[in-house]
Amino acid sequence: MKSTFLAALTAGGLALGAGQALSADEITLQLKWVTQAQFAGYYVALEKGFYEEEGLDVTIKPGGPDIAPAQVLAGGGADVIVDWMPSALATREKGVPLVNIAQPFKSSGMMLTCLKENNVMSPEDFPGKTLGVWFYGNEYPFLSWMAHLGIPTDGGEDGVTVLKQGFNVDPLLQKQAACISTMTYNEYWQVIDAGIPEDALNTFKYEDEGVATLEDGLYVLEDDLADPAFKEDMVKFVRASMKGWKWAEENPDEAAEIVLEYDDTGAQTEKHQKRMMSEVAKLTAGSNGALDPADYQRTVDVLLGGGSDPVITKQPEGAYTLEITDAALSK
Repeated sequence: MKSTFLAALTAGGLALGAGQALSADEITLQLKWVTQAQFAGYYVALEKGFYEEEGLDVTIKPGGPDIAPAQVLAGGGADVIVDWMPSALATREKGVPLVNIAQPFKSSGMMLTCLKENNVMSPEDFPGKTLGVWFYGNEYPFLSWMAHLGIPTDGGEDGVTVLKQGFNVDPLLQKQAACISTMTYNEYWQVIDAGIPEDALNTFKYEDEGVATLEDGLYVLEDDLADPAFKEDMVKFVRASMKGWKWAEENPDEAAEIVLEYDDTGAQTEKHQKRMMSEVAKLTAGSNGALDPADYQRTVDVLLGGGSDPVITKQPEGAYTLEITDAALSK
């Protein structure tokens, strides 16, 4: 598919004639994680030529366990990043002025997955247990949830012991933790694929527990938005990206196959990516890319409601703008 796209692009460039040059504004997108269907909309927009139609030359940089998107952005290594809002707001409060310009994901896919044999049937059973938690900015929703429940995270009979979980499901499989962090579209299915049947598991979705926060939004630096040319590029980028996301929702299997084309590691499988895409489509459904201020405020309230140790300590100001999506959706 890549070769077809490149061939078409080359042919288009030649058709301009010798006196014209094919020029496009270069945009670099830094992903939050590795190449997978979690980011299918961007790969679809690249593969289908949606970015090229907007006059953009987009480079997509995969993430990984050692890559913090906000740091890449602050260091000039990207123009726009994918990040979760808890991490972005915490980073903003610490002095890196991230601004949400679009929100393709409407719902949260985060949850805790527990073995029933560990007798965790409800959140009231968490105290005294060891729970696997992702860090590097992914811990904020969990810490906020525990604060809402009034459960300490420093161990003991009345609290939980936090196991710093790698980006895998090993702590559950190896009985190191009663529950682990999973996403509905990824790690949960890794547990299933490891041979544990669904009826042996209890899951606690953040959406169902009333502590869901926004995930996978698009963020830029506030200072960059002062440049009209940059803002116009972001309008085009968001418009093309959302076109990619809606195409992916309607064509999940084909979208998964496009993602596989761009997986240079060869680590992803067709079965896993198609299953992931079908689950991700549930999270992007209902979003036209514009951030819902009510969803934003719910996220802020959850993060502020952390008792003596909140994720953020004050109501953010200027943490999002609707200007980009308003302009993108007007065309």
